[in-house]
Amino acid sequence: MHRGGDCDTLREIGAVAAGDVQQRFVIGARQLTQPRLIARLTSFFGVLSLVLASIGLYGVTAHSAGRRTGEIGVRMALGASRGQVVRLVLRGAFLLIAFGLILGIPLSLATSRVLSSQLYGLNAYDAVPIAIAVAVLGLFGLIATLVPAQRASFISPAEALRSE
Repeated sequence: MHRGGDCDTLREIGAVAAGDVQQRFVIGARQLTQPRLIARLTSFFGVLSLVLASIGLYGVTAHSAGRRTGEIGVRMALGASRGQVVRLVLRGAFLLIAFGLILGIPLSLATSRVLSSQLYGLNAYDAVPIAIAVAVLGLFGLIATLVPAQRASFISPAEALRSE
């Protein structure tokens, strides 16, 4: 009989240990849920701000190219190629992008010291994430400004001069 009691005691200890492990797993999962939620929300708002900035850059570039219709028409009438017109429009847009990066990179480095406690596993002054961010911003800036630049290159010189 004594042996059966030992088996029951071992089963109870095993059940308590299994329940304890399961309870610790649930507690650990709850502790990780909030940082994951914050990381997902931060990523979502980062992508949203990238899309909104791209739409704004598209709008500014399209407006600028639209206001310069006469100038673009004269340039094309004097022999400018479509590639030169695209470069003209892109140059103006990339000056805005460069200005934003010149202001943004030092500001991000200055604020990274404050936000370093939120960067899990990353050095606040790591060059790779900054280079990736600059590359992504440049790529989205190129995509956002390429459409108005292409559209400006198809302006007919005669129609542009008539509209003035």
